[in-house]
Amino acid sequence: MLRSLPDAREPWTDATWLDLCNASDDERAAVERAMGLRVPDQSAVSEIETSSRVYTEKDALYLSTPIPASPNASQSLSAVGFVLSRRVLISVRFADNPVFDGLFQSCQGAPAHSPCDVFLRILEALVDRAADTLEHCSAELDGLSQRAFHAERVRRHAVKTVSEKLRATLRKLGQIGDHISQIRDTLLGFGRIAAFVCETGGALVGADERPRLLAIRADIGSLNDYQQHLSGKVQFLLDATLGFISIEQNDVVKALTIVSVVGVPPVLVAGVYGMNFVHMPELHWVFGYPFALGLMLLTGLLPLVWFKWRGWM
Repeated sequence: MLRSLPDAREPWTDATWLDLCNASDDERAAVERAMGLRVPDQSAVSEIETSSRVYTEKDALYLSTPIPASPNASQSLSAVGFVLSRRVLISVRFADNPVFDGLFQSCQGAPAHSPCDVFLRILEALVDRAADTLEHCSAELDGLSQRAFHAERVRRHAVKTVSEKLRATLRKLGQIGDHISQIRDTLLGFGRIAAFVCETGGALVGADERPRLLAIRADIGSLNDYQQHLSGKVQFLLDATLGFISIEQNDVVKALTIVSVVGVPPVLVAGVYGMNFVHMPELHWVFGYPFALGLMLLTGLLPLVWFKWRGWM
């Protein structure tokens, strides 16, 4: 798909912003012929080396970074590239993204002043979206922390429910950690782009646009600090959840140990009186059977009293 700003019906040579989403080779070739600029393909945009993500070619800035894809996309991160020149901004992407769609509509209602203005609008919107994602992750982490450390203690008969909740918490922490990791990669790319444009794109960035670029760099720095804080919180909650799981497992093992210890003395008594030796006075005693039962009960209760006194149960 190829969209142009200000009007898709006008020749591409008059456009301020060309948005290429999953563009075909023919569309990319047509843009290259019309604009005299090389349009990178998906393999070039997806490169991870810094020298391949930000560089200058024919007085144009070539910039690329991974960004979170649309929620309906199969991949979690999708590479997006920009070709920024005095004449036009070309965005190259390979997944639908609501940020680009919304900005394209808003720019049609209020035309941009320059390609750099459009680029800064896109960067500002993407940074805002990253901030919203971090805020959402923070709210989810606060909820998990509240349930983990401030909820009432669950009664013993609900052990199965506790285990299910702990498993659900682990899965949720994994999802949040994955989202934060994606935002970290995105912010890293944004930081490289903003720094490169600020230092190299002096001829492309106007006097009124430079403060916006500096503000974006400041926002990216603060979001990086906040992302590190959330990563530490995820790790803390993960350690705490694993600790709770260990405690639950220890409680189960302790209960099984107590049951086994309590059951040993009565079995021993029953084994002694089941030997059927000839010279056993209790065999001919009227109260022999009640005596054996009482002795088994007493030997079973004594370990329970001992464990209770020691505070082990």
